[in-house]
Amino acid sequence: MVMQYLINKSMKHLLLALTSIIIFTLTTPAYSQTEVATTNDPAQVKAGAYVLDKSHGKITWSISHMGFSTYTGQFADVDAKLNLDPAKPANSTLDVTVNMSGIGTLNEKLDEHLKTADFFNVAKFPTATFKATKIELTSNKAAKITGNLTLLGTTKPVTIDATFNQAGPTPMTNAYRVGFTGSGKLKRSDFGMSKFLPMLGDDVSLDIEAEFTAS
Repeated sequence: MVMQYLINKSMKHLLLALTSIIIFTLTTPAYSQTEVATTNDPAQVKAGAYVLDKSHGKITWSISHMGFSTYTGQFADVDAKLNLDPAKPANSTLDVTVNMSGIGTLNEKLDEHLKTADFFNVAKFPTATFKATKIELTSNKAAKITGNLTLLGTTKPVTIDATFNQAGPTPMTNAYRVGFTGSGKLKRSDFGMSKFLPMLGDDVSLDIEAEFTAS
């Protein structure tokens, strides 16, 4: 009887272990398949409509602070739609909306000041927009994206140098995604933001990281 009890108990543990393995296998993403499907070749990217993953899309800006340092902040609340045509990149479209209340410098007092009429005047101009007007390849994985930036009610052309990183399904959700890195420059005075010039720099550098998910 004791022997039979131990055998039955062992079988139960074995069945439980096998069940756990089967469940884990069925619910865990296929990492090896994801790695195979991921590509660094822009020509292999899926064409179609994409939306920005807001949790992985940031615009970091930087300006000179009286010549003593370079001060940085971020716009972390960004919405964007990309219609991608890898075969004819010039036919692709990009529309971006930056929610200006999402400005962040990790300094609450400064953030509130930046939202006032001295700078971004968020109460009157709650968003800034960028609409691409021309996409020109500069290499196999890089392009110049020229578009109209509307900030503080003023629209001016701005060019972003964009680099393709990779595309493919994400390991955790298997959602198809494409990632880019970008950079650009503008003068804030071109948009009517002249407060504290020249102590605070006029030239603004932009560094962009963006992951788009197929929609």
